[in-house]
Amino acid sequence: MALDTRQRTQESSRQHDGDAPVLPVTVIEPMRGWQALRLHELREYKALLFYLALRDLKVRYKQAALGLLWVVLQPVLTMALFTIVFGHLARLPSDGLPHPIFYLAALLPWQLFAGTFTRVSNCLVSSANLITKVYFPRVLVPVSTTALGIVDFAVAFMVLLALLAAYRVTPHWGMLLLPAFVLLALGAALGLGLWVAVWNVRYRDMQHIVPFLVQLGMFASPVVYPVSLVPEGIWRTLYTLNPMVGVIQGFRWAISGQNPPDLLAVAISAVIVLVLFTGGIYYFRRAEQTFADVV
Repeated sequence: MALDTRQRTQESSRQHDGDAPVLPVTVIEPMRGWQALRLHELREYKALLFYLALRDLKVRYKQAALGLLWVVLQPVLTMALFTIVFGHLARLPSDGLPHPIFYLAALLPWQLFAGTFTRVSNCLVSSANLITKVYFPRVLVPVSTTALGIVDFAVAFMVLLALLAAYRVTPHWGMLLLPAFVLLALGAALGLGLWVAVWNVRYRDMQHIVPFLVQLGMFASPVVYPVSLVPEGIWRTLYTLNPMVGVIQGFRWAISGQNPPDLLAVAISAVIVLVLFTGGIYYFRRAEQTFADVV
């Protein structure tokens, strides 16, 4: 069993010659049962968390021909394609918003979720060399991957602001709530990703399933169509169980002030994100004692 999941410090009972001080001894033991999360370790290892996040940023943009430009091109080109195919050819409604704003306002939170979820799902396998050589709280690895998604989102958000100015969309007070919707998207990605990351360590074919889940999830979320197209009743209720429904609805409303989100959908999204995140981090900490053995 890998001795890499709990750390405590005790004083050594062995005395040296004379008045030599008692030396502290660090004992690393596996966690037994469902114990405390010990999130204080994140604070103790904050320097490592910073360098793991910085490593991901450097790897992402090192020797990249486009660099940060790709962060802008990806949502912009996707938005242009959606505007042509779904806006002009399929003539799907956009709830009164210009089609470019309608699509880009959904693509930003969706790509934040999808990118973070994918990186968290694969983070343990990609960091196998580090995990098998030294002790540190393994939860630092998935948490550090969120930094890359936040940076990408911040850069792409500047494009959305420019698009709002081009279409003369007046800023809305709901923009003050944008951080809440961003946190919901990150919480959903991290919570779900923690579950899949553990499964990916044990069953490597999960890495082939993740891209399919991301693709399926985009069409199960109101990215290319408004929620109003979903029939009311049982279908609408089942649809709102997707936590990204409330997030995307709220994000569009926050940047435009049009079509207020269904408060019930937002509340359901928040509850599901809380359950996914809490359950995911407990499951992750419970399973991390075997990572070094099977990764």
